[in-house]
Amino acid sequence: MLQSALLNVMVKAARRAGRSLKRDLGEIENLQVSMKGPANFVSLADKRAEEMLYTDLSKARPGYGFIGEEGGQREGADKTHTWIVDPLDGTTNFLHGIPQFAISIALQREGTIIAGVIYNPANDELYTAERGKGAFLNDQRLRVAGRRKLNECVIACGLPHIGRGDHELSRQEMAELQPRVAGLRRFGAASLDMAFVAAGRLDGYWERNLQPWDVAAGQILVREAGGVVSGIAGNDDPLQTKSVICGNEFVHGELVKILKPLGI
Repeated sequence: MLQSALLNVMVKAARRAGRSLKRDLGEIENLQVSMKGPANFVSLADKRAEEMLYTDLSKARPGYGFIGEEGGQREGADKTHTWIVDPLDGTTNFLHGIPQFAISIALQREGTIIAGVIYNPANDELYTAERGKGAFLNDQRLRVAGRRKLNECVIACGLPHIGRGDHELSRQEMAELQPRVAGLRRFGAASLDMAFVAAGRLDGYWERNLQPWDVAAGQILVREAGGVVSGIAGNDDPLQTKSVICGNEFVHGELVKILKPLGI
């Protein structure tokens, strides 16, 4: 696959930060047995990865704005372009040595996501998408799954945990969906859940209480793979409403029908 200069910049930055995270993952096992635990170490790994990404992306595209999970918003001279970055999506997985985490980089131009990269350094899976040019896993073109019966579909979700989210609403959603689908999955990294939908590994995915850096790159991946992405309302922007539903046209529509009445 021939990559554009823009994607080359994003991929290079993701791979360099990914090497750092992969080394840090190797240290996690040793830290699990210490009294202090690995939480402080992971926080440093997260921040270090974000600074690497900021340095590389800023050097390649001076003046672009930057929104990162750790450092917040950094204004740039160019007000039309903004990087939206999660240096470590799936922190809890990383903390436990579970190799389901990713670096997520998206570029927004005048309010529209035009390119996205999601990279899992643990297994070297690199997802890329550019507006109008398709979505890819490494060199393989991606298409969303074509299933049109909910009872044959595997759907991923987020689950609120201690101190986060609406637990009662989540239980209502599970109760509505469990009898209708072939399986529910909770993997713990929003960007990779969306990448899996783009790759046809999952038929659909929904989650509430997300941030723009969780969904920005995944949004363009799913759309470029032929899927539909919105917030829970079905016609809203996940970057604004901080909730997401995605899948092929049928699955997206069915999930909206089921989940929207429970609460937006």
